[in-house]
Amino acid sequence: MLGLCAAVALSSCRALDRSDAHDRPAFDARQADAAQVKAIQDSAEWPTYGRDFANTRYSPLSQITPANVASLAAVWVHRSGIPHSSESNPLVAGGMMYVSSALNHVFAIDPHTGQSRWEYAHVYNTTVDCCGPINKGVTLYGGRVFMATADARVVALDARTGRKLWDVKAGDNEAGYHMTGAPLAVDGKIITGVSGGEQGCRCYVDAFDAATGALVWRWYTVPSPAEGGWWGTWRAKDEWGTSFSRDIARERADSAKYPDSWQTGGGPAWQHPAYDASLGLIFVNVGNPAPDLDGSGRPGDNLYTDCVVALDVKTGKVRWYYQLVSHDLWDYDPSPPPVLVDVRDASGKTVPAVAQAGKVPWVYVLDRRTGKPIRRSDAYVPTKNLFTPPSDTGIIIMPGTLGGTDWSPTAYDPRTGWLYLASNIIPMLYKKSSEPLKRGAQWWGGSVTGAPTGTSGLITAIDLNTGKVAWQTPTTMPLLSGVTVTAGGVVFAGLSDDKLAAYDAHSGRQLWTGAAPAGVNAPPISYMIDGVQYIAVAATGAMNVNSHRGDALLAYALPAAARGTR
Repeated sequence: MLGLCAAVALSSCRALDRSDAHDRPAFDARQADAAQVKAIQDSAEWPTYGRDFANTRYSPLSQITPANVASLAAVWVHRSGIPHSSESNPLVAGGMMYVSSALNHVFAIDPHTGQSRWEYAHVYNTTVDCCGPINKGVTLYGGRVFMATADARVVALDARTGRKLWDVKAGDNEAGYHMTGAPLAVDGKIITGVSGGEQGCRCYVDAFDAATGALVWRWYTVPSPAEGGWWGTWRAKDEWGTSFSRDIARERADSAKYPDSWQTGGGPAWQHPAYDASLGLIFVNVGNPAPDLDGSGRPGDNLYTDCVVALDVKTGKVRWYYQLVSHDLWDYDPSPPPVLVDVRDASGKTVPAVAQAGKVPWVYVLDRRTGKPIRRSDAYVPTKNLFTPPSDTGIIIMPGTLGGTDWSPTAYDPRTGWLYLASNIIPMLYKKSSEPLKRGAQWWGGSVTGAPTGTSGLITAIDLNTGKVAWQTPTTMPLLSGVTVTAGGVVFAGLSDDKLAAYDAHSGRQLWTGAAPAGVNAPPISYMIDGVQYIAVAATGAMNVNSHRGDALLAYALPAAARGTR
């Protein structure tokens, strides 16, 4: 498959930086896979974005409990010197912490003290992006640190020194292609998606050889006519009878006018995929079609936008897909990472599944082997004019483009079957308009602005075995952060009003808040060093909710006297 570069003449292959190829540390994919599995099995570490391949964000650590969490205190702070939104998820493995910041800097940090060991500063060519030069995190694999960058490059660094080992171009940033998610590292590959759904790009997911950076496979999130096309089945409603308010007859009649709309169809792949080694599948969540609000020029279901897609890890071929919203006119992409779970189906049998939250008010639970829907949860955020098409004069719609669960990663407790979410109540004013596509520019097909009042957040627990909401706890400001649940029975979430918060996993009662120097708009993690459990999180604020900006990464721990209290 390494001959794919010559076959398709991709710029990403031509841009491979081989200047120091002779001095690269040895790389063995089998050893890297084995080491990653071992690190996941070590409860003290947080070695990959969702802590494990399933993206559960479940920490097996239990030193911190509802009885002692009120004693939690900040024990160190690391300053990046870059006071911009980062959304970054730190990793801890092998006695070292690795974290990215805005502008695609990477830091190796002593997880016990917060002191820097090395720093890598990415050099940009261009920086066209959607929401600023943010980054959600790095990936560790085989003694290397991998990062996808805002200017659509993938970089491999030596984990010991921060020295750049290779650097490949994954997309044309001047045309709007960019990357913010943490890659997945499995099977000798670095797998990551490009975004550009707001710039009219035709997005894709790439798999690179972890040793060399050579392209192994590419899967387009918007299929060409030769690949089956993106019209789909002209789906008017979902399996629960919810209508998408489509004029199917008109769309069919218009389809001949827009035979090439797929070429600018969007489909950003923002987030970290989940991986099931036993099935040989990765699970990718694909974002909105382009333009976001004006569907007149893109008839059809617009596959594979707003979908969960299972891909063969070795080839990138589609095994199955499920579309949450067909012919999306509301930017209702399922942007949190997919989570692999085990649930009871309608017959009471436990089956492997994938759970997907998003901006619509439900969590979808799909059979992991086939994509067949098992259930849709009860609504967990209020709605207004849901699936009402935007108008030229404007209409208030809720959830909006930041409503429901935006990009914030969810957490799953395998002991209870509960999924925890950080979600938003944000009514927004939608206005549709026709606008031409301009290279690299935002292409929304209208505008979305926040309503003057009525915004807030919710921490929610959903029982995936029933779809019922177990509990909800409101927050004053909207949430863009993510959650983590621990074996100690505590859920941690970042708050936009400069706090990290802890909740009782069973009842939702807020147990503690810890002050931070900026909005906590990034997901927390938990790890253990020398018998001490830490909670670490970035506090850098967020543009979308206009929370206070900063440059801090903080770690919290219990004082010695409180450890072990239950």
